[in-house]
Amino acid sequence: MNIRSRRPLSLGNLRAFEAVARRLSFGAAADEMHFTQSAISRQIKSLEEELGAPLFLRGTRHVQIAPDGLILLRAVEPWLGKLDASVQQIRRSRSRHRVSVTTFASFGSLWLLPRIEPFQREHPDIDIRVSANDALADLDDPELDLALRYCSPGQVPPGGIHLFGETLTPVVSRALWEQIRQGHAPPLAKPSDLAQHTLAEEDDDRPSTEYLSWRHWLGTQGEAGLQPRRWLYLNFTYQQVQAALAGHGIALARVPLVFEALQRGELVEPFGVAGRIGSPFSYWMIVAPQSRGRSEVMQFCAWVEAEAAATRAAIGEVGRSA
Repeated sequence: MNIRSRRPLSLGNLRAFEAVARRLSFGAAADEMHFTQSAISRQIKSLEEELGAPLFLRGTRHVQIAPDGLILLRAVEPWLGKLDASVQQIRRSRSRHRVSVTTFASFGSLWLLPRIEPFQREHPDIDIRVSANDALADLDDPELDLALRYCSPGQVPPGGIHLFGETLTPVVSRALWEQIRQGHAPPLAKPSDLAQHTLAEEDDDRPSTEYLSWRHWLGTQGEAGLQPRRWLYLNFTYQQVQAALAGHGIALARVPLVFEALQRGELVEPFGVAGRIGSPFSYWMIVAPQSRGRSEVMQFCAWVEAEAAATRAAIGEVGRSA
């Protein structure tokens, strides 16, 4: 092997290659990188000479990536992504403090965001970035500091902090409840009365959905075969809550996420606390190992734990603490 074959490839050439491969256009890559098209062409030619293989198949009106180019692209894309994320993290650490949180959409909408203003007021120098996605994010990502997750204890990595457990209960809007009480809507005194109402159901295939479903709740009430007047299928928990608040149906709500709406009287539990059931799933906080030494992350975690303690007290959860 000669010396040239062991020489590291130029970062500039690799960035030019990635841009051309992504855009499949030398001109578009040049515009993106603020270079001339001839400069991009020279970088690609230099890279091909270093590798001893063509990376693109050039036509008169189009560009295609060559087989060797695909091999290189699979390595370059994730590497450049991690490099750029690390650079951004370093730059942030030299300027404003920021805490990046990943969580699922309904938890962000119903629990985290409604509470976050007091933290921001107390810590005006800390920026909060919330990434709400139901797909579990990898905490090895240098862009993320902590995750607020909903899972079973067996899915929690070492060091996970328990926030609170799960409790489910049927809820209706205050307006619909008043109509029921006044006889302007079908009665709702016992579980079998649900047959005359619309039930908002979570339309998902994750393992936890079994315990969040009306079928599970109805089974615990001895009404496994009940069919409601109609079903309203929705993707997310917060959509079910919105549907209930709007009077479009009855939601099977997560008490930790809606207890404030219950306290304000915006939502009503038609069967009271007797209609509540538990679940083997619960809410957790997981801190990324690379973020545990940063004071702003620890301040945010302490705030989350304090808010979780208040939630446990409000929903009557005793025994286990964070």
